[in-house]
Amino acid sequence: MSFHHPALLWLLALPIAWGFWQWVRRGHPVALPFDHGRQREGRRLRALVNVAQTLPALLLAVTVLILAGPRRPAPPENERILNNIIICLDVSGSMTAPFGSLRGRNMKTRYDAAMEAARDFCEYRKGDAFGLTIFGSEHLHWFPPTKELSAIRNALPFVKPQNLPPWFGGTLIAGALRGCKERLIRTKEGDRAVILITDGGSADFQNGGDRQIAQELADQKIRVFTILIGSDTFGTGGIYTIGAYTNGKVFRVEDAGAFEAVFREIDQMQKAHFKQITSDWVDFYTPLSLAGLCAAGLWGLTLLGLRFTPW
Repeated sequence: MSFHHPALLWLLALPIAWGFWQWVRRGHPVALPFDHGRQREGRRLRALVNVAQTLPALLLAVTVLILAGPRRPAPPENERILNNIIICLDVSGSMTAPFGSLRGRNMKTRYDAAMEAARDFCEYRKGDAFGLTIFGSEHLHWFPPTKELSAIRNALPFVKPQNLPPWFGGTLIAGALRGCKERLIRTKEGDRAVILITDGGSADFQNGGDRQIAQELADQKIRVFTILIGSDTFGTGGIYTIGAYTNGKVFRVEDAGAFEAVFREIDQMQKAHFKQITSDWVDFYTPLSLAGLCAAGLWGLTLLGLRFTPW
C-alpha cells in the first residue's frame, strides 16, 4: 500500500499521543466511602474501559490515513501485442470476372467477394492494425496499418478495378509485396503479415524474382498468406514459393462461400499474443472505511455505560 499524500501521515502522532495519555492518566479521583474497604482493585474493568476510551483515537488515526489517500497497484493486465497486417489486393482487370454460383444482376465479382470477406476479417480481428495496398501493373498504398476499421469500409467504393486507370490492368505481385515490405518495416512494434489476394501468376516472378522477394520478406520476418481466387494454376508457382519461404500458406478459393473458412484459418495461424503489464495505482479505501465504521460503532456502544465517571 502507498499514499497519494504521505506528508499527512505525521498527523498520526496525534491519535498515538491521545491513546497513550488515555492509558497513563489518573483522572480526577474522588474519595468515596467504599474506597477504604476491601474491594478488589478492578484491573480488568479498568483495562476494558481504557480500551473503550482509546476507540476515538483509533477513529482519528483511520481518518488521517483516509485523508492521506491510500492506494495500491492494480492487478496486472494482459495487453495485446499488435499485429500489423497489410491486405495486398489485386485490382487487375481479371478481378472483375463473375465469381460464385449466383446468376443475374446481383452476381458478385472476384473483387467484391474478396473485399467483403477481408472487411469481415478486419472487424473480427479487433485490436490489430490493418493497411490496404492495391496493385496491378503498379501498386498503390491506399492507407498504412491502422486500428481504424472504418478505413476498410470507406475504401471499398474507390478501389474497384472499374474505377482505376488502365495501367493497373496487369499483375506484378513481387513489386507489390516489396512495397508492402517497405511499409511494414516502418512499424515499431508487433508482428508483421501480408494477406495477398490475387487470381493469377505474376510477370515479375521470372528469373528468380519469386525467390528474391520471398527471401527479402523472410529476412524481415513478414509472413505472407495468399488467397488464390479461381482454378487457374498457370504461373502460380512463385506464390507457393513465397508462402514456403515466409512460413505462410496459400489458400485456393473457388467459391465465394469459402472465403470465411480461409480467413478463419489465417486467424488461427496468425494468432494474437499478449504481454503482461503493470497497471497504475488505484484508490484503496475499503479496509480503512470498514475499520472506521467498526471503531465508530463500538465507541457508540461503549458510551451507553462503559466509561469512567466524569467526576
